[in-house]
Amino acid sequence: MAGSTTTLDGAAAGTTPRRRRNYARQYWWFVVPCGAVVLGTIVFPWVFTLYMSLHDYHLGGGQTFAGLDNYRKLIADERFLFSIIRTLYFTALAVVIPMVLGLLAALAFHRKFPMRGLARTVFILPMMATPVAVALVWTMMFHPQLGVLNWLLQQVGLPPSLWVYSPDTVIPTLVMVEVWHWTPLVMLILLGGLASLPVDPYEAAKIDGATPVQAFWHITLPLLAPFLVVALIIRTIDALKAFDTIYVITQGGPGTASETINIFLYLQAFAYYNLGYASAVVVVFFAIIILLAMVLLWTRARVRNA
Repeated sequence: MAGSTTTLDGAAAGTTPRRRRNYARQYWWFVVPCGAVVLGTIVFPWVFTLYMSLHDYHLGGGQTFAGLDNYRKLIADERFLFSIIRTLYFTALAVVIPMVLGLLAALAFHRKFPMRGLARTVFILPMMATPVAVALVWTMMFHPQLGVLNWLLQQVGLPPSLWVYSPDTVIPTLVMVEVWHWTPLVMLILLGGLASLPVDPYEAAKIDGATPVQAFWHITLPLLAPFLVVALIIRTIDALKAFDTIYVITQGGPGTASETINIFLYLQAFAYYNLGYASAVVVVFFAIIILLAMVLLWTRARVRNA
């Protein structure tokens, strides 16, 4: 019996390296194609963008090495610096307002009432539309003379607004479109979170005499925090990369009042054909996104460990 066991152990020990080699060969058949796709679609474009940002290159013209000149120009370019401020301003409003309204909508739709399913369906309909279609519809509604929004204001005795045709109101107006379009997404994320919350804490709080407001602040909000962080990350990413809605409605106008980094980048690359300068904008914008992503991920880790 002992001899047979020794023989089996020796056989197993002898075949293990061979099996490992076979597994290694099979492993590379899966890794190499995936690695090639990653290199071709992610790594190479970023390396090429970084390379282009170090050159003075206009489409149809020559290409000369410029070093860090494009980045020095960006630091001194007031138009670019103001585009960063507008982007952060737009992002802050387009994240905070949908988060608040989405939370209120999730709390409302979590309760049982007649035709709740139909109400939920109607509420999420804006999210189903494409951004360009949404922008075209809202552009007609924002018209100072023919738009329905000014007509509604006049019906309630309020003066008409210039909406996207005024530098003072263009960013808040674009935020209004963003809020209308993407608040349903926040609602869906938080509604799923509310559906997964345990019932026992609420029953204990009810026995202790806690009010609904106290239950919300001390039970619902802490338990819903991970879902709030997920919605916050998704909304921040969407708001930072917002382009199509802004471009279709204002093209960055009036003047440069709604020119975010994405609009500025598009104009540099495809209107002025200054590809080297536009590549430097991409690198700086990517650094800003990485910084914000680190802050959001740190917040998510803190919430998870709390």
